[in-house]
Amino acid sequence: MPPDKHLVIPTLNRRGALAASAGFLAAAAGPLQAQARLLQPTPSQTEGPFYPANLPEDSDFDLLSNGRARYRHGQPAWLEGTVLDTAGKPVPGAVVEIWQCDQAGHYHHPGDGGRADPAFQGFGRVSVDKQGQYRFRTLRPAPYSGRTPHIHVKVRLGSRELLTTQLYVAGDAGNERDFLWQRLTAQGRAALTVPFAPDAQGLRASFPIVVQA
Repeated sequence: MPPDKHLVIPTLNRRGALAASAGFLAAAAGPLQAQARLLQPTPSQTEGPFYPANLPEDSDFDLLSNGRARYRHGQPAWLEGTVLDTAGKPVPGAVVEIWQCDQAGHYHHPGDGGRADPAFQGFGRVSVDKQGQYRFRTLRPAPYSGRTPHIHVKVRLGSRELLTTQLYVAGDAGNERDFLWQRLTAQGRAALTVPFAPDAQGLRASFPIVVQA
């Protein structure tokens, strides 16, 4: 059958072919690049036995004061950071909670025999700001029998619990002997182990949090 003289078959010159190929590859790579830019969620860890059975009346950002009482033991520290989603955006409405033992290793919890110092608040809760930032005044975590120093951290969004984990002190000799720290991958240890560095107000630690919101 003779070819239809009115049928036009489009052709691409070399430059056009390269441009089309580059466009196809860019379109195909776009989702992969976007996926590669996603942040890794902060590893979760067990809540442990000492989340407060009853939240204290004073549960603000300052764990070194409980009502009018001031806690004078241990090393005062600021703990601060951001709560972001995996796309790197702040999570509006997120609430960060922390709880930890006092310098003598006791929690405000019936399971710990009620031995915690009443001047140490032991639990704090703050809402993040528009940039996703949070801040607590507390102490460098202290060890207790069987555990390396750590701070428990929980992130909530309304009725949803986005993360429960534990924060560790970089360079602490007890980390290598701690069964929960040992279970972490190298990446997990890097995410959950932070330095408590000296500054004019005592110590300061930065703990960025990434959640799947």
